[in-house]
Amino acid sequence: MYNSKTMNSRRNFIKQAGIAVAGAALLPSFACSSTPAAGAHPIGLQLYTLRELLPKDVKGVIEKVAKAGYKEVETYGYTADAGFWGLDAKTFKGLLDANGLKAPSGHFGLDGFIKSGNLDEVKPLIEGAVALNMEYLTCPYLDASLRPDLDGFKKVAARLNEAAELCAKSGLQLAYHNHDFEFTKYGDTTGYEILLEETDKKNVQFEMDLYWVVRSGNDPLALFAKHPGRFVMWHVKDMDKADNTINTEVGSGKIDFKSIYKHAKESGLKHLIVEQENFSKDPFVSIKQSFDYVNRELV
Repeated sequence: MYNSKTMNSRRNFIKQAGIAVAGAALLPSFACSSTPAAGAHPIGLQLYTLRELLPKDVKGVIEKVAKAGYKEVETYGYTADAGFWGLDAKTFKGLLDANGLKAPSGHFGLDGFIKSGNLDEVKPLIEGAVALNMEYLTCPYLDASLRPDLDGFKKVAARLNEAAELCAKSGLQLAYHNHDFEFTKYGDTTGYEILLEETDKKNVQFEMDLYWVVRSGNDPLALFAKHPGRFVMWHVKDMDKADNTINTEVGSGKIDFKSIYKHAKESGLKHLIVEQENFSKDPFVSIKQSFDYVNRELV
């Protein structure tokens, strides 16, 4: 289960569900490979990192994200009614442009569509993504009721394929962001394997949250090797050295990002996105520290 004192609600538009924490605290060992060219990937920030501040001052927060050095952002929580934290898509796009930022991806709630199969629920989300010139419409989470067993994951995969076909008509690809519940074992497979194997490789890509993969006791490099090219985005989110259940600034925790990044090409990486869900210091100081590490040591 999430620890309530360290983990806030994962997305403000979906209900939190209990997540079984699989695996031990030991990190997987990472082999080495050729390093990507310097500057190969722009550094982005998942704006959920600043969820406590963003709705109160969208303009000010976006300006500070750009000032910290980020070139991309990933949105969350968009609805046709509320837009992007009270701003319509055109206005928010103008704000990003004014700060030299792009939004290649957004997290859009798809639980309703996955449950109903009504593609009309996806259309306004596509409109929001297209208005920001996004490349990916990303599914951020699955309510527990949608994934009670392996058949549940198979149904989700089928729904993702349907939504991806609609996205493709607007020039988008669908992407899926993991937590750790996807790695629960069902016999000799997992929900994550079902999603990877039963979704259309052309239209459905994956955003690997490295923190959750490692926390669940899995090895990102093994997944890259088994499914090369599918992990076009990464959430670069570090794990506190003393407490696996909380995050820390990238480069100051226990995840060996340098070794993982050497396999960026194999994974298919196009966008590297920093995320942090809890802080022991000022959030703007934190995101700057993470940016500086990624910029200096990885890309």
